[in-house]
Amino acid sequence: MAEYEAEGELPRRRLGIKEQQNGERTDSDVSVDERKQRDGEERETLVLWKKPLLTLHYFTLELLVTLKEWIWRLWQQRQTVFGLLILLILLLIAYCIEGTHQKYVRYMEKRTLWCAYWLGLGILSSVGLGTGLHTFLLYLGPHIASVTLAAYECGSVDFPEPPYPDQIICPQQNATAPGSDGERVGAEVMGAEESAAIQGSISLWTIISKVRLEACMWGAGTAIGELPPYFMARAARLSGTEPDDEDYQRFEEILDQTQSAQDFATRAKVAVQKLIQRVGFLGILACASIPNPLFDLAGITCGHFLVPFWTFFGATLVGKAVIKMHIQKLFVIVTFSGHIVEQMVSLIGSVPLLGAALQKPFREHLEAQKAKLHHQAGEGIPTEESWLPWLFEKVVVIMVCFFVCSIVNSMAQSYGKRKQQDKHSEGKAE
Repeated sequence: MAEYEAEGELPRRRLGIKEQQNGERTDSDVSVDERKQRDGEERETLVLWKKPLLTLHYFTLELLVTLKEWIWRLWQQRQTVFGLLILLILLLIAYCIEGTHQKYVRYMEKRTLWCAYWLGLGILSSVGLGTGLHTFLLYLGPHIASVTLAAYECGSVDFPEPPYPDQIICPQQNATAPGSDGERVGAEVMGAEESAAIQGSISLWTIISKVRLEACMWGAGTAIGELPPYFMARAARLSGTEPDDEDYQRFEEILDQTQSAQDFATRAKVAVQKLIQRVGFLGILACASIPNPLFDLAGITCGHFLVPFWTFFGATLVGKAVIKMHIQKLFVIVTFSGHIVEQMVSLIGSVPLLGAALQKPFREHLEAQKAKLHHQAGEGIPTEESWLPWLFEKVVVIMVCFFVCSIVNSMAQSYGKRKQQDKHSEGKAE
């Protein structure tokens, strides 16, 4: 911890130098700041809704530059790339050749794609799809809720595969239909009692175990998503350069501000940074183990103070993929338990004026989802006419489109920055 405290003297020394200048700035400093501000304002206009053609042109050029850089990096690591290609070819041969091993290949293929899907969503959650909205709200949360509702409705989590996880169908009951009406009524009563007994056997731990793999993969993805800011801040600290990154600049501003000039949110972030800096592994673990909106600068903080990689990533991985994910899963499962959902739908009906109008689509959607769980294989899937699925699909499409647009704008602005730097370099050379 003494090492981290010693490293923490750098921001204080930098602040002391700034204070010694007594606010005096030379004309060259003013011109440099004005130029940076002017260049930044010019880059901010490179967005699709202001300059679409120029933005697409710069995006294409930046994409070509990035591909060229990646090809050069791969060529420098050509021995590793060659070994990976050989391994990929061997796996492809094993995948294509028929044999008794195919059942294991298919199983590994399905599991690998399933894990990669949730891992990718977790990584996207760290960048917020360009909007700050986490993929937990769009994908993992609804998935856990669907499994929870199905578990209580079916009385089991042994959903047949396929079609699970693409579609949830209750396990078929191998029961013969009785002949007389009296037997049929008796069977319905016995079936209801048996269903209640089965549903009573469904526990929280059973549902948690069912969704543990995808939840842990999503949590691991969020931990991996914290690595780029860590490496960027670490490289900047070791090289002594100041990267043109908004989050890093905000981090520097927070370090330079005095305690009296900070608002509550800034003081809270400073407290988190000090906890991580002084306590190390346990501090990072504590901050990563709870839904913590102040953890957004944790990677930059750890990279800036040169916290060892495995200390940062190990604590973040355990906190996000194990502890935090079980807390979030438990919350969703309890919220979407069968009796609680029924109570929430009933409460919607008690809303003055709009209660009945709001309650009807929610109840129809709930009944339609329950009906889908009981249709047999080969039968037509019950269709539902509700605006909830339609609205959710449109929200997802809008989020993905916004994410793609943010990538295009960001790459175009990066190329714009390259041109500005080349222009200023040529001016200095002249």
